[in-house]
Amino acid sequence: MSSGGPAPAEADRGETSGVRTALAGLTTRGRSFLAAGIAAAVCSFVLGLSELLRVGLLLAVLPLICAAVLYRTRYRVAASRRLAPGRVPAGSEARVHLRMDNVSRLPTGLLMLQDRVPYVLGPRPRFVLDRVEPGGRREVSYRVRSDLRGRYPLGPLQLRLTDPFGMCELTRSFSTYDTLTVIPRVEPLAPVRFGGEAQGYGDGRQRSLALAGEDDVIPRGYRYGDDLRRVHWRSTARYGELMVRREEQPRRSRCTVLLDTRGGAYEGAGPDAAFEWAVAGAASVLVHMLERGFSVRLLTDSGSAVPGESGDGFGGSGQETADAAGLLMDTLAVIDHSDGTGLSRAYDVLRGGNEGLLVAFLGDLDEEQATTVAKMSRRSGGAVAFVLDPDVWTREATDVPRPGDRHAERLRMLREAGWTALSVPRGASLDELWRQADRERSGLAAVNGEARG
Repeated sequence: MSSGGPAPAEADRGETSGVRTALAGLTTRGRSFLAAGIAAAVCSFVLGLSELLRVGLLLAVLPLICAAVLYRTRYRVAASRRLAPGRVPAGSEARVHLRMDNVSRLPTGLLMLQDRVPYVLGPRPRFVLDRVEPGGRREVSYRVRSDLRGRYPLGPLQLRLTDPFGMCELTRSFSTYDTLTVIPRVEPLAPVRFGGEAQGYGDGRQRSLALAGEDDVIPRGYRYGDDLRRVHWRSTARYGELMVRREEQPRRSRCTVLLDTRGGAYEGAGPDAAFEWAVAGAASVLVHMLERGFSVRLLTDSGSAVPGESGDGFGGSGQETADAAGLLMDTLAVIDHSDGTGLSRAYDVLRGGNEGLLVAFLGDLDEEQATTVAKMSRRSGGAVAFVLDPDVWTREATDVPRPGDRHAERLRMLREAGWTALSVPRGASLDELWRQADRERSGLAAVNGEARG
């Protein structure tokens, strides 16, 4: 939830004179009163009527007084904005709460509020507030919604002040603004178990030796407070002093999500485009694996990852998992097409070590790119690829089907290299493809087991 704290609005300090600003805000009624007062004063000198001079002064001074009072009170109005929530999935609504406080000792006149919002969030909201008493406040709210992910600024808030007589009207803008983050849609996935993956907390554990220091590379010496049941007698006899066994601790399983962002790999734009489906799929897998206790990592074709991500990716429990998911969603909310044409940089990152389970969302592949992707499965415990054919996603349902020999050939290359590769039809459900990948990989594992037998 983001908010802009109550703070007095800043004046337009670049203007040469506050008097000019106040006079420029005179309404038609105020200008008419001022002109009538000046005309009455001139006529009083010509005709010699002192009573007419009094009337003219009253007519001329009234709009000037209203402008001076209104200009002075423009610094004494504070505003705040609050988003609920500040991070919302695409297609969902968020509510924006506006609060106006009159911190002066004088009541305000009629107020009109207008908040600046991008056109993709809807029309500009406008509100009319009646007289606000000294020390009083008014609260209004409006809803925003976007089908396109991204970060959208809200504000600055514009306020139009008028005096009770309607003589003067001043418009000013507050300096504070907030940002609404529209993240990709996250689809719940079934808790399947791909063959070859190392399980994380909750679904099984791998044991690893705790490396508490340099002396833990071998059975270390006895320390005060160590449990005597951990004494390693063979090492004790060898070194002539008490030696204890190293502790074992569960090792968090790893999952790398590879997102192909090459501009030439996708066609079309909009919320139903192939690239948006790939981004939403990557977000769903990342959140799903985090909830299962995996240490997750987001990787793009350019070899870059999420800023602040450790070498082992994001992981944790409780609030750490929520924070990691929020950071990943913020990254995916603004991710865009890259200028790259290949996947070699991502391969260089992956071949540095065992990345555990590898889940890839790929666009159109040529033969060289498919060969690079095929080699990525060698350093993974399991590899699943969702390949989007741009021809399928761009043509209409009534069009004549085009031959998919090239796309089928790329899938065959990946499967021969050990990938569980699936073609993604237009508008497909990721959960269904997720289950299908589990069935195909389980069947492949059973066939390999029979072959070894």
